[in-house]
Amino acid sequence: MNAAPGPLSVYIHVPFCAVRCGYCDFNTYTATELGGGGSQAEYPKNAMREMDLTLAADRAAGYEYEQVSTVFFGGGTPTLLPADELVAMLDHLRTLIPLADGAEVTTEANPDSVTRASLSRLADGGITRVSFGMQSAVRSVLATLNRTHDPERVPQAVAWAREAGLDVSLDLIYGTPGESIDDVETSVRAALACEVDHMSAYSLIIEGNTAMARQLRRGELEAPDPDDMADKYELIDDLATAAGLSWYEVSNFARGEQQRSRHNLSYWRGHDWWGIGPGAHRHRDGLRSWNVKHPSRYASMLATGALPVADSEQVSAEDRLIERLMLELRIADGLAVDVVPAQTRPMLAVHRDRGHLVPEALERGTAVLTRQGRLLADAVIRDLVP
Repeated sequence: MNAAPGPLSVYIHVPFCAVRCGYCDFNTYTATELGGGGSQAEYPKNAMREMDLTLAADRAAGYEYEQVSTVFFGGGTPTLLPADELVAMLDHLRTLIPLADGAEVTTEANPDSVTRASLSRLADGGITRVSFGMQSAVRSVLATLNRTHDPERVPQAVAWAREAGLDVSLDLIYGTPGESIDDVETSVRAALACEVDHMSAYSLIIEGNTAMARQLRRGELEAPDPDDMADKYELIDDLATAAGLSWYEVSNFARGEQQRSRHNLSYWRGHDWWGIGPGAHRHRDGLRSWNVKHPSRYASMLATGALPVADSEQVSAEDRLIERLMLELRIADGLAVDVVPAQTRPMLAVHRDRGHLVPEALERGTAVLTRQGRLLADAVIRDLVP
């Protein structure tokens, strides 16, 4: 039995939401959308069964992980499940592979899906960090996004989390149709007023099969303007920087290295991870697989003793290189110049001269995006892909 090549992260997908948001394209379900198996009530035991089967499959393939470095409960809304059930899944994982000392254990949450008592239970059970889906502090923007929480609930939820000893991140979305730059400023200032040490700000991407995409096609909403989105990003960056937060990935800001999301960094750096739950993806040393999406199909496969895998692929060396270029250039630590293929490496100087890459970092052998480069990250990456 050989040790696996690096640290292991574990993502546990909890695919349940109280209401489906109009912009959301994630694999999530409301209670009324679930028929037959796969209910919220039976989900924890199914997830724990999948952990057992995943460990057995890894061992059969000759992989043995010494410890888990990060855990992330994502969704959906993980905190729709009772806190005891999230803790039970974490405890079960611990019986299979020990958690590293100081492991980061995050759960996503909606501000209206937690209480003081539930957050305290999560902290007592080993969760170390909570990421609240704030999205906006402006009621009209939240309504367009189909978000149901009261924006005044956010500071209360943050205070409860801090009282429990949890690290806190707030997630924002900018670029919602009808959202003004003043709305963005209101939201960012409200998030920063909570004195959190981590903030994510994602530009709204309207996927083709969502309710919001249908509204756009019917002319009920206006598509975001790229120049307006750029102005909003620069405002977010200015406000975050003034509050003592620095970007460490294009859409993520932290007060210091200790406040960065180590779990997300594990993805951006190409480490191995388990994906537990319906539709979850996993990666092991270049082998990528993904689960069936529907909770009832997921449950029925587990009931037969089978891993609920829909398909898998062995990622080629060429594709792994492309992914490395795409992901590592987006983080503030940058991309090593010697990773860039020889045929596209001259484009580094071109983008330096265009103001997209930090000259001093490039001289030291690392490609780091400037703020202008962050706005054009996709274009820079395209020029580096062979």
